[in-house]
Amino acid sequence: MPTLIPTNTVRRWLALTCLAAATFATPVIASAQTMTTPAAEPMTQPMMQPSAHKISTTHRAAYRMRAETLDQRIETLHAALKITPAEEADWSKVADVMRRNESDMQKMVADRQARVPHELSAVDDLKTYQGFTQAHVDGLKDLVASFETLYAEMPADQKRVADHVFAKFGRERVAMHHGVQAHS
Repeated sequence: MPTLIPTNTVRRWLALTCLAAATFATPVIASAQTMTTPAAEPMTQPMMQPSAHKISTTHRAAYRMRAETLDQRIETLHAALKITPAEEADWSKVADVMRRNESDMQKMVADRQARVPHELSAVDDLKTYQGFTQAHVDGLKDLVASFETLYAEMPADQKRVADHVFAKFGRERVAMHHGVQAHS
C-alpha cells in the first residue's frame, strides 16, 4: 500500500518548487524575449542573428530588469515571512542562494545565446535543455537546504505564516499557469 503524504507537506513542496521555478524561469523567459526571431518566415530560410551590439545592449537592459525583479521578490518574501532581526543571517543565506541560482542561469543563457542557432544539432539542443534542468534541480536543492535551516528556527506562529505564504504563492502560480482564478 502506498504511503500517503500529508496535504501540508505537499503544499509546502509545491510552493517551494513554484518559488524556485519563478526564480529560475524569470531570467530564462526574459532572456528569450531579448532574442529576435523572424516573423512567419519559412523554415527553409536561415534564421537571421541580431547584431552583436543589439544582443549586448538588450541583454544588459534585460539583466538589470531581472536583477531588480529578483531583489523585489526577495524583499517581498522577506516582508511576507516576517523575518526577524534574529533570523537575518539565515534569511541572508536563502537570498544569497536565490541570487546565485539566478546568476548561474544567466551564465547558461548567455552561453546559449552566444552559440549560432543553425550550428546546433537536435542533440546539442537537448543537452542544453538537460543542462538548464540540472541547474534548476541543483539550485532547488540548495534553496530547500537553506530555507529548511531558516524554517527550523521559526516559532510555530511564524511557520504558519510561512506555510500560508507558500501555499498562497503555489495556488497563484498554478492558477496563473492554467489561466484560472486563484482562491485564497
